Amino acid sequence: MLAAALRLYKNAYSGLSRNTWYLSFVMLINRSGTMVIPFMTIYCTQKLHFSLGQAGMVMAMFGTGSIAGAFLGGRITDKFGFYPVQIIALLSGGSIFLVVGQLQTFLGLCIGVFILSICNESFRPANSTAIAYYSKPENRVRSYSLNRLAINLGFATGGAVGGFIASVDYHLLFWVDGITNIIAALLMLKLIPRVKYHKDVSETGLRGSSPYKDLTYLFFIFLMILFATCFLQLFGVMPVFYKTQWQISERLIGALMAMNGLIIAMFEMVVVHNMEGKRSPLVYTRIGALLFALGFASINILPASFLSACIAMLLITGGEIFSMPFLNSYWLSRTQAANRGSYAALYTIAWSTAQIIAPTFGAQVAQHAGFHILWWVISGMSLLQILGFGLLQKNQTTPSFKTL
Repeated sequence: MLAAALRLYKNAYSGLSRNTWYLSFVMLINRSGTMVIPFMTIYCTQKLHFSLGQAGMVMAMFGTGSIAGAFLGGRITDKFGFYPVQIIALLSGGSIFLVVGQLQTFLGLCIGVFILSICNESFRPANSTAIAYYSKPENRVRSYSLNRLAINLGFATGGAVGGFIASVDYHLLFWVDGITNIIAALLMLKLIPRVKYHKDVSETGLRGSSPYKDLTYLFFIFLMILFATCFLQLFGVMPVFYKTQWQISERLIGALMAMNGLIIAMFEMVVVHNMEGKRSPLVYTRIGALLFALGFASINILPASFLSACIAMLLITGGEIFSMPFLNSYWLSRTQAANRGSYAALYTIAWSTAQIIAPTFGAQVAQHAGFHILWWVISGMSLLQILGFGLLQKNQTTPSFKTL
């Protein structure tokens, strides 16, 4: 049995290019320093003494800057290539983290977080395009999953260490986050050779060349905003709920975040390897949305305890494993090499839009109606996504998972 399990893991990770592994290693280093955003709401309310509504506005500014960053990153990537965009985004984002850590006023922090998020999010369309460039059609979904593994393994490390650092001094979080961004940029320069970008103009004019004219894709983006709005409660309002309502310490909250990343790191690649190409990606996405609904509902059903928080995290993490790799699979199926940056940008913009909606919506509902109502609403929104992705699957009009 042990030999079979080892063989399964070996098959799941085999066949990926060296540069795909390098990209994931760079992402691991970068995300190992991801400590500021998961604790930003607590930092604003507990240390800077902002109201929950003000903390939600700070997080909303991060989302607003993310939209601008994603749009600019996608356009620049399609014009100049993914390599320089990634390097500049990492270096500039790392430097600005150090500045944001010194800001104390509500207005100053809003402005600083907005600029920071522009730099951070311009990285994502370029990185998504790079993964597609360095992968083969038959292992593209696994290449994205390897990148997600690096993100989540790094996030697990950052969450655990961040919880400890936050209990000592919140300002150290900004220093660690900024320095790891800069180290990631230097590693990319060292490990991955610069790519000379040549846009393939032969693809321009093909159907679906602009994501903004692809109506099916725009409906998918709408569903993505709903999906991400639910998911991002995990890192925005939920830590405050655990701290203020269930009296869970920062260290245990960090452990919950670490658990999320470790489970994904252990199981996602194997799950994707066994499911890839067998069914439409949207089938798995619907399963993920159902697990989200159960996870958020369980917070209201189960008694207030760290064990209950772990059960909710297990369900939500399961939903993440089933949905997110195949969401990447779906949007990639609608792209060509010449417009992949623009499609990736719009996909990132969906997440960025949710970063505006999620904290503002979550904070306002929690403040005026209570956390209990919030978790039922998020659970209901997750159930609506099952219907939406089902409709999208039924009316799918382009070659999908088999052509990746």
